[in-house]
Amino acid sequence: MHMRITLQKSTIAKQSSIQITGSKSESNRLLLLKALYPEFNLENVSNSDDSNLMTNALTTNSDVVDINHAGTAMRFLTAYFSVQEGREVTLTGSKRMKERPIEVLVTALRELGSDISYVNNEGYPPIKIKGKKLVNHKVSLKANVSSQYISALLLIASKLENGIELTLEGEITSVPYIKMTLSLLDEIGVESSFVGNVITVKPGKEGSESKTLTVESDWSSASYFFGIVALSEVGTEVTLASYKANSLQGDSVLPEIYEHFGVRTTFNNNSVTLKKIASNLEPLTLDLKNAPDIAQTITVTCFALGIPCDLTGLHTLKIKETDRLVALKNEIEKLGGVVEITDKSLHLKVSEKINELVSIATYHDHRMAMAFAPLALKVPVVIEDAMVVSKSYPAFWDDLESIGFKITK
Repeated sequence: MHMRITLQKSTIAKQSSIQITGSKSESNRLLLLKALYPEFNLENVSNSDDSNLMTNALTTNSDVVDINHAGTAMRFLTAYFSVQEGREVTLTGSKRMKERPIEVLVTALRELGSDISYVNNEGYPPIKIKGKKLVNHKVSLKANVSSQYISALLLIASKLENGIELTLEGEITSVPYIKMTLSLLDEIGVESSFVGNVITVKPGKEGSESKTLTVESDWSSASYFFGIVALSEVGTEVTLASYKANSLQGDSVLPEIYEHFGVRTTFNNNSVTLKKIASNLEPLTLDLKNAPDIAQTITVTCFALGIPCDLTGLHTLKIKETDRLVALKNEIEKLGGVVEITDKSLHLKVSEKINELVSIATYHDHRMAMAFAPLALKVPVVIEDAMVVSKSYPAFWDDLESIGFKITK
């Protein structure tokens, strides 16, 4: 069902607070680790479509597993099923998923000894996986590939006979996501090291005492509220839970970035308060190679405030749910902006006005719907296929209404 909604021009409450669901990236890693090591418990697991798909895939006995649009699940499960001895699974997904390359990961897993074959097109899902014991432990990957390929290998590494020694060739791009994976391994007792360009994970794990891990809330989901506060009046505050100052998520750079827009971030226990303290309209230049998922939010913030920006480090956005750079350019130009893109950067010119009631296409991409929502603080805007947000943040529109957005369905 493709629901269109209209966001009327809105003003938000001076003070409000919201509980955001657990991080999708942390949840999906921990769900996989829990399937390998069932003795620990998980709290605040993401209620996103992706995490529900992940849970179902890890608990089903079916020999065909369909993960729809969930890219993280496709990559993690390719590795997971490779070590499920004696089990045969065909892993498939949506039409778009069948166009997203998986070859880098499959080749690496084959080097470790996996039995994986392509069902239709070489290099793309669906794939057929015959689970077995993996004894090889040395493998190399280009360092600039999606960090999810790297994390997929690290998550199963302790189940390999001899662990893993993974060499990354070239400049490493998504370091925070790799560190998140290693840190979660550490939390459940798996030993690893990351020195220079070599990551080593030891086989087995220490102790098996049951413990409870709480998933931190998703910083990518918080990004939309940074955008909202940036477009609000001075003095507006929004408090979000559950967040910690020393977060493992790459997108936790938001407080630093949004200082540029006059948003001050304060941490208290498990929550974070965003407060608009000034208006700053300086141009913005940023390298987002460690946090590409917030490019859409930042671009819309700049556009709405009439600030030019130059964003680089965006090469991975070409292979996401949609080609996010093209999608951003299309929609901002409908609104009256001027955008130039290359295959890894985005350049937004100053714009004087914003066209009203423009219908924003979302391209099956949850982040497109949420990134454009803050514009309603400036002009009324229509969001097509609004329920696409359920991929990562099902309660998004309800949460916006709770702080004062006027939404007509």
